[in-house]
Amino acid sequence: MHEEPIDPFAGDPADPSAELDDSGSEDPLTAAERQDVLEDLADLEIYQALLTAIGVRGLVIECEDCHEPHYFDWDLLRGNLKHLLTSGRPRVHEPAFDPDPDHYVTWEYARGYADGVHDALASATDDNDG
Repeated sequence: MHEEPIDPFAGDPADPSAELDDSGSEDPLTAAERQDVLEDLADLEIYQALLTAIGVRGLVIECEDCHEPHYFDWDLLRGNLKHLLTSGRPRVHEPAFDPDPDHYVTWEYARGYADGVHDALASATDDNDG
């Protein structure tokens, strides 16, 4: 099973996106940027584990380029982050087709939810110890 979508033009000499491939022109990720992406991947695992149970399908991110919300399911976002790690640049993207915004939350919401669960568990543990 592939972790990311298969390129339908892989190996095709007439690939319409071939001239867009400027992989040599981008700087690789710095050590700090790489660490940030690795932390995002770790956080994503936690968010998915906690939020899938309440019906959340992924995260919504405000695109800096087009200023539109982009909806990413868990696997697509994970694939995009892994691609960023290996290539040093983000994938070209388009907004999802007709997503249901009720099934997506922001990174900030996911982080706050995870922090709340952590605090509740820590408080319950403290109550049981004392």
